[in-house]
Amino acid sequence: MKHNTIKMDIRGQICPSCLLLALKEVNANIEAIKRGESEIRILSDDRHATATIPDAIMKMGISTSVEKTDEGFEIRIFDEG
Repeated sequence: MKHNTIKMDIRGQICPSCLLLALKEVNANIEAIKRGESEIRILSDDRHATATIPDAIMKMGISTSVEKTDEGFEIRIFDEG
């Protein structure tokens, strides 16, 4: 099965803009994410996004992880299946 990674660089954006951008992308790809065919990796430098995005996404039944990187934070949105 082919796996698609959608990368978003939203550094410089602050919440709620971060959350809205993430939700727009998730909603556009939700079926592929739930089938395990796609995941989204978001690069953000807004600490609030590391809480607001995972909270909203987990309520949709989709998994998330947050990792600190040299560029900020990487928020991964995926389905564990």
